[in-house]
Amino acid sequence: MKNTIFTLLIICFSVIYACGQVNFKSFKNNGATFTSNKNELVLTWPVGKGDVGKMVLNLDNAKALFSSLQLGKKGALKEIAANLDPAFILRVGKRTLSPSSGGWDVFFDRVPTRPYTTNAVKFEKGAASVSTQGSQTIIKIAGLSAETFRGALEITLYNGSPLFNVAAVVSTAKDSTAILYDAGLVNKKDMWANIAWSDVKGQLQAEKAVETDAAKNLEVKYRTVIGENKAGSLALFPAPHQYFYPLDEAFNLKFTWKGSNYLNLIPGFGIGIRQDPLGDKRYVPWFNAPPNTQQRLNFFCLLSTGKAGAVLDEVKKFTHNDSYVPLAGYKTMASHFHNEFISDVVLSGKPVPEKPEFVDVLKKAGLNIVKLAEFHGPGHPKGPDSVRLKELDALFKQTKRLSDPNFLLLPGEEANNFYGGHWLAFFPKPVYWIMSRKSDKPFESNDPTYGKVYRINDKAEMLKLLEQEKGLAWTAHARTKASTGYPDKYKDEDFFKSETFLGAAWKAIPADLSLPTLSKRVLNLMDDMANWGLKKHVISEADIFTITEQNEMYAHLNVNYLQLDKVPNYADGWQPVLDVMRQGKFFVSSGEVLIPAFNINGKGAGEILKTDATGKASVNMQLKWTFPLSFVEIVSGDGQKVYRNRINLNTTQAFGQKDFKWPVNLKGRKWVRVEAWDIATNGAFTQMVWLE
Repeated sequence: MKNTIFTLLIICFSVIYACGQVNFKSFKNNGATFTSNKNELVLTWPVGKGDVGKMVLNLDNAKALFSSLQLGKKGALKEIAANLDPAFILRVGKRTLSPSSGGWDVFFDRVPTRPYTTNAVKFEKGAASVSTQGSQTIIKIAGLSAETFRGALEITLYNGSPLFNVAAVVSTAKDSTAILYDAGLVNKKDMWANIAWSDVKGQLQAEKAVETDAAKNLEVKYRTVIGENKAGSLALFPAPHQYFYPLDEAFNLKFTWKGSNYLNLIPGFGIGIRQDPLGDKRYVPWFNAPPNTQQRLNFFCLLSTGKAGAVLDEVKKFTHNDSYVPLAGYKTMASHFHNEFISDVVLSGKPVPEKPEFVDVLKKAGLNIVKLAEFHGPGHPKGPDSVRLKELDALFKQTKRLSDPNFLLLPGEEANNFYGGHWLAFFPKPVYWIMSRKSDKPFESNDPTYGKVYRINDKAEMLKLLEQEKGLAWTAHARTKASTGYPDKYKDEDFFKSETFLGAAWKAIPADLSLPTLSKRVLNLMDDMANWGLKKHVISEADIFTITEQNEMYAHLNVNYLQLDKVPNYADGWQPVLDVMRQGKFFVSSGEVLIPAFNINGKGAGEILKTDATGKASVNMQLKWTFPLSFVEIVSGDGQKVYRNRINLNTTQAFGQKDFKWPVNLKGRKWVRVEAWDIATNGAFTQMVWLE
């Protein structure tokens, strides 16, 4: 007995001595293992198919943090990489904050036109901890600093996948701050054999890694750069949507880098991700960094025992090859594109291509239905009448020509007249209308060339047109851009209360790296509109201009999955599309999280559920995902307040599908909806179920 106690004391003393400052009180058995020896932390985690990943971390400041990254079968692991250090560049600028520009929701900001700093984030390794949260294992190491920012490094391992995330989690007490970051992995001594990436045509490119090669920026597809060795490869890539702050253009600004002495701030040879501080040189708002928020400057790594092409194929699976996958009973729709094909090509005298590039790009993205927003600048919405009608006629003819049984290209405009702010008009068939009317002209007339023509003088006539032609309108980029203050300013107007006014459109504006979701701006508006007592819906919008194969389109896209069995025929009109939107029979997705089925006590989105006196109900939801899920949030309201019930889903693993059922108490509530988000802040959300 004495010998047993003595042995246990020795073991306990050894563990305490070995672990030093490493806190592992929150480490629980989830399939991963953790050991510590002097300055080394050794972690293993199950990566699927019977394989394991192994990460050896060194807490000595003189040594590389990632001593070894390994992958394979137990007892036969292959070392994919060794002696790598994480590196971060933090740019710190000044945010323009004023109620008139939208406060923290501002888009019309040009941060890089004002003084800003570019800083290498310093890392003096401090106290460390290892913890588990569901299927995730988190290593946290204190000691990050840059300008007024302080924080810690976090490395997250995900059971079921050779995927891990590296994040500089930092915050500042300084107000009105906007930030941008670059990041990567730097070789401490061992060099990669090759660096590889996909060019914008989808062709794999590779170059030998040479330590003396100066750093250069790479124009890539799939946002990924790969280090390749004899034993395998490591792919490094950002969160597919979160990393790209909102811009008007989806230009490919060379979002990855490779080489030595990056920006003259990172010594050694590295690979990584980057942002161009000048953006598209229009409005460049960067990321919000409100005081005392935990900003996650992060990137993902994926290990493989295969070559660069093999690991890139695995990365592409997380975004379905940068496309929106088919879902039984649904058709995909994207909206709000200012490509200006009609003004810039068709009516400019240039040759009109039989198959325009922008159509091919949208088809490859998996889109079934695309609503344009033409004439946003070059058009003549108020006339002269002859010019306006000619523009519309060209729009209708080209959209009809370019549509087919699986792809419906629809005419549309960002009207921006009569109602206030910016808004989109959408009709179920070609409608000729002019956004002005002289006193001697009627509201409706017959043109010998174009047939029925409407001329609109004010908001009452605009409402009349939408009612007569069964059209829809909604607020574009609500509460930001030129819609700052809208729809709040006209929420009591008849046109807004009308069934012709759908609601608003969602896009991830602004960007904030402290959030576990993409932008909440319009989701908050969605809840507000419901609490106003109005049955409105929120669709997604792209709101971008040029569309090319070269562009980084996917990062700036989002989609509406409409409950349609087939794509309407252009010649027959597309009333079914507007009907589904008006009824709320759709969900919005960034693409990685899907909601194939959803109901609450049998009632789906857009429907009315009568609850009993207890208010007890059941949320039934099927989810399909690529990145591991993070959480689901059940959001409800009583006409005054908004209530949130967050359900943790950190036990999920990559690439899953499951039916969930959660009890919820909706007593006193008037509406309810559901959001689902993954670990890369990709997500999806339903429309409202209305409660009585």
